[in-house]
Amino acid sequence: MGALLLVIGIAAGPAAAQETVGKVISAEQAMQLAASGEIVLVDVRSPQEWRQTGVPAGAEMVTIHQPNGLIGFLDAMGEALSDDRGRPIALICARGNRSSVASTALARAGYTQVYNIREGMFGSPDGPGWMARGLPMDSCRTC
Repeated sequence: MGALLLVIGIAAGPAAAQETVGKVISAEQAMQLAASGEIVLVDVRSPQEWRQTGVPAGAEMVTIHQPNGLIGFLDAMGEALSDDRGRPIALICARGNRSSVASTALARAGYTQVYNIREGMFGSPDGPGWMARGLPMDSCRTC
């Protein structure tokens, strides 16, 4: 049944793929979509991590480490996205763990186009990571 759904999703084209919540995309794909304005890139790491490495170019900085936990994170995401739960977003963290937790929380909160850059900033079994790919970075001026 899963293979049939996959085939249907492929046959239906990009619109069907965009409706998938928690879809994994590469750092390079996310960078291209963010650069064209098709997706909002969100770095969910801590402010300390942002200061140490910088953030992906153009990324919103919404830490998952909010004082009120995931509820605080959801509130901060709502503010960052003007409460647009249908807006395509791609989440990145260091190695894909926190972005996975954040993706699940957002999906449960009604966000419909959530993408996970599971290779993260530093790489994981899903890929080499944003930094190893040499993708553009911004320094963290507002941390």
